Amino acid sequence: MSMRAWLAALLMAYACLADPAMAEQTLSTHAAIIDLRTAEAVPDGWDSQTPPADGWTNVTLRDSWDSRWPHHDGVVWYRLHWQQTDANAPVGLLLDYACLADEVWVNGSLVHRDSSLVEPLSRSSTAPQRILLDRRTLHAGDNTLLVRVSGLAAYQPGLGTVSVGTPEVIEAIYQQKMFVRVNIQLINFAMEAVLGLLFLMFWLLRRNESIFGWYALSSLFGCVNAWNFVPSNPLPFASTDAWESMIVACYTALTVTFCVFLLRFCEQRWRRTETVLLLAAASALLMALLAPHVLGPWRNLWELPTAALSYVAVLIFLWHAVRTPRADLRVMAACLLIPLVVSLIDLLVYLQIIPGTNSELQALTSPLTLIGMSFTVAWRFSAAMRRAENFNVELQQEVDVATSRLSDTLSREHMLALANTRIGERLNLVRDLHDGFGGSLLGAISALEDPRCQQEPAQVVAVLKELRDDLRLVIDTTTHEQDTNLGSQIAPLRHRWSQRLEAADIDSRWSVEGVEHLNLGAARALELLRFLQEALTNVLKHSRASLVQIRIHCEDDKLSVDVHDNGQGFLPNASGTQGAGLPSLRARVTRLGAALCVTSPPGSGTHLSFIAPLDPTI
Repeated sequence: MSMRAWLAALLMAYACLADPAMAEQTLSTHAAIIDLRTAEAVPDGWDSQTPPADGWTNVTLRDSWDSRWPHHDGVVWYRLHWQQTDANAPVGLLLDYACLADEVWVNGSLVHRDSSLVEPLSRSSTAPQRILLDRRTLHAGDNTLLVRVSGLAAYQPGLGTVSVGTPEVIEAIYQQKMFVRVNIQLINFAMEAVLGLLFLMFWLLRRNESIFGWYALSSLFGCVNAWNFVPSNPLPFASTDAWESMIVACYTALTVTFCVFLLRFCEQRWRRTETVLLLAAASALLMALLAPHVLGPWRNLWELPTAALSYVAVLIFLWHAVRTPRADLRVMAACLLIPLVVSLIDLLVYLQIIPGTNSELQALTSPLTLIGMSFTVAWRFSAAMRRAENFNVELQQEVDVATSRLSDTLSREHMLALANTRIGERLNLVRDLHDGFGGSLLGAISALEDPRCQQEPAQVVAVLKELRDDLRLVIDTTTHEQDTNLGSQIAPLRHRWSQRLEAADIDSRWSVEGVEHLNLGAARALELLRFLQEALTNVLKHSRASLVQIRIHCEDDKLSVDVHDNGQGFLPNASGTQGAGLPSLRARVTRLGAALCVTSPPGSGTHLSFIAPLDPTI
């Protein structure tokens, strides 16, 4: 099929939806059908049960009696005739439009009656009426159709065209009309409800996105407006005026909220205009509740300005979308353009400027609004994702730069701290060399240089050995500065002093536990080794012991040291024991962060002990 043929088919389909009469003519070309477009009409009161005998007026269907009999609220009888050649075959009867309620008689037989022919009137105008006639009702030749229509002058009362034909053809026309006038409205109602609730949840989760809230309100009010074309009675309202006034109020609120939505969509805020519009919508809702008998009959005073407002708002939106290079604005504008044209057709039908039935074809264009809003949400979500991704990239770059800078800073601080620690430990070693080894060396030089003092060779050798041992301690702690094993620093001292004590017939017993992974640092390790050296020197020189026990244990972040011999002992506070040895031992233990305990009863040996914490800050 060519493109021109497709366009012609689409135009024909739309024309059939827009004008049911054209649809009937299309079907008539394929099947026998009679369209009754002329009738006789006569007005009567609410309690009329039979048509009047005179006063009949010729009318053309579709007829609205408000122009012929203004302000007539009540009943109008319509009388139609058609010729039936075969009275034995079933016949289908289709009433396109009856406003507001009706009953139908064929050849004096009642074939249809609405549930309520007085207030609150049934709403027969919402859907076509299909009636099947059999041979008990039909006559060969002339057949008379009487339609009693109950209506109110304010709501376009009257009767539409009547079609007579085979049941199959009538059924096809009926299904088409039901789809356009009822089913589409149900679909529109469901879509408006879903959209309203969906965007209401969007707004509740993102209060700063006000367009979602306003669109949710317009959709929820649109649900009520769509429902206007579905029910066959005005319940839960007590009268037609109450029903129509509520529909008018909801239509006003729908238009106002949609206008505010369009403003928010354009990122505009016209505060005074919005305030006036919202007050108008609130006034309409209040009038629908408090004065439905006023708002209902005078609905055109609200609906026509409201319709004009919606056209102006959409046109302004279209103009703004053309001037603004935003994809979401232009897509929404394109989705509003077709509904704008279709709603204008509906308005002209409603005002009876062009023929047709009030089928509200605008409901057919609701999916376009759904497409526009779906694109808007997707576009905004995509934009938000792009911003989040860009932010994440920038944040990652900033984090990488900050991490690199922090790593460099920490590395420099670590190197500085390590260098300062080494310098401090070396300074301590230098001081210890000066105070310890240097002092011993200076004393030995002075003694050897004194001509008055004749030193024996053995004494000179002893002094040199002490200097050698002192120097070895310094060398050991310096060369093992990086070792984490305190045992490797104690081992050389243990070896030398075990040999020296053995040569003096003193048995030494060592117990070293828990120091395999202990690192005291060069300065503290030297203090510990000097303490052991001085303690063992005192045992060797003064104790006259045959056994000395050295215990070095590390447990629970504490270092305990014990040196116990079985010598002659001494009184710590006696006048003969106030040399430099014991104060030196106390000073070294103090620098280790502990207190020296001395136990030396005469004749029971000497016991030196302390418990030092392993906290390197001490």
